[in-house]
Amino acid sequence: MTGGVVDLEQKFGGFSDHWRPRVAAQLNGQDVRLVKVQGVFPWHSHADAEEMFLVWKGRFRVEFRDRVETLGPGQFIVVPRGVEHRTAADEEAEVMIFEPSEVINTGDAPTSDFTAPPGQTI
Repeated sequence: MTGGVVDLEQKFGGFSDHWRPRVAAQLNGQDVRLVKVQGVFPWHSHADAEEMFLVWKGRFRVEFRDRVETLGPGQFIVVPRGVEHRTAADEEAEVMIFEPSEVINTGDAPTSDFTAPPGQTI
């Protein structure tokens, strides 16, 4: 995971499950995570971390209590720390997530089938 070129097409082709982020790289205490999404993720927040979502393929929504932001390929959004949100995609989308390595994907939501094992790499 260090010092080499990362081929996103190849990395995303290496897994098929949804809502299970894989760490593709690490830098300065941050993970670059790749995730395939489809359906609706639970409402949650991260008290101590911002998250950046960058869409690689497909359409992806970040829903807040007061609005919905829809993103397409090449677009990104930063969710501020402590802000409740959920993510969703009507059809499969591929998304890169930038966040601190210790962040659990479901944040303050109860542990569920959506809670990914930490540190899975690709």
